[in-house]
Amino acid sequence: MPQQAQYHKNREAVSRLDPEQYRVTQQDGTERPFANAYWDNHEPGIYVDVVSGEPLFASVDKYDSNSGWPSFTKPIAKTNVVESQDSTHGMIRTEARSLHGNSHLGHVFNDGPAHRGGLRYCINSASLRFIHLNDLENAGYGEYRDLFTSDTDTDTDTDDE
Repeated sequence: MPQQAQYHKNREAVSRLDPEQYRVTQQDGTERPFANAYWDNHEPGIYVDVVSGEPLFASVDKYDSNSGWPSFTKPIAKTNVVESQDSTHGMIRTEARSLHGNSHLGHVFNDGPAHRGGLRYCINSASLRFIHLNDLENAGYGEYRDLFTSDTDTDTDTDDE
């Protein structure tokens, strides 16, 4: 696993958020399904917290859940995604937040692909910034290229993506 850099929430990053990103990340909002930046992104790369830049998810763990939001089977580093009980809206769910940015990311459900762990990290695009595989080095995430050269990225399961 790559070495963890120092990530943190800072006022400047928060001040650069557009209104939807602010509502989602800072006020625990949810964006509309099928009307967000990454729900149908199939490019190789990683997704980082829009506030702190901490690496959260990789495209090799993304799949089409038919929910209208980006869905992943697991985070890049489990420690960067904090899970807690969310009892808002009259239901009990598991909320996912970024560790260092404390951004609301979305929720975790137990209806993901069984052969890949059974979890679905249902994440708001507004909480993410996508770094394309070809841009990882220049963006300071070069150590994550290894995620795309291992045997795990050769999963060609057609009902997942």
